[in-house]
Amino acid sequence: MAMMLDESEASDAELIGRAKGGDRGAFGKLLERHYDFVYRAAYRWCGKKADAEDIAQEVCVRLGRAIRDYHGSGAFTTWLYTMTLNAARDVMRKTARETVKIDAYGAYALISGEVEPEDPTEALWAAVRMLPGKQRDAVLLVYGEGLSHAAAAEAMTISETTVSWHIHEAKKRLKTLMRSAGEV
Repeated sequence: MAMMLDESEASDAELIGRAKGGDRGAFGKLLERHYDFVYRAAYRWCGKKADAEDIAQEVCVRLGRAIRDYHGSGAFTTWLYTMTLNAARDVMRKTARETVKIDAYGAYALISGEVEPEDPTEALWAAVRMLPGKQRDAVLLVYGEGLSHAAAAEAMTISETTVSWHIHEAKKRLKTLMRSAGEV
């Protein structure tokens, strides 16, 4: 006699299969299970609660449209990372001009000492957000989310050695930024 697992015990693969078939409850459970993960990655990427919420909501909408296209060839979370990073980039592009002005002033204020971040960790993440795109993404995935270089490479669709290079370059830039800000 086969026992049916309730949705809280169902694996991601089972929920995905049911969601592909139109089961809204399974899709809702999948969103519930992974929403914090998406929000956390979005927040580390942008550093702003409101933007992270917008990005997470966008990922939820995109997931609804794209769940049928998920083939299961890689880990669901890797696919979700990629979707989150793409959504984050898209949301940030929409407000690029204003963001550039704000970030430029913030970087100037941080480096010139006009603004003291209350939390040293936040100062570091603020500096990470000033890195070039690929370096920022690599640092966020490896150090922010704890992914291996191989998993980050899969999420970023680049080679593992390229991720390692981006991390190396990011460390050099961060050291310079943090020294300029008086944090090191």
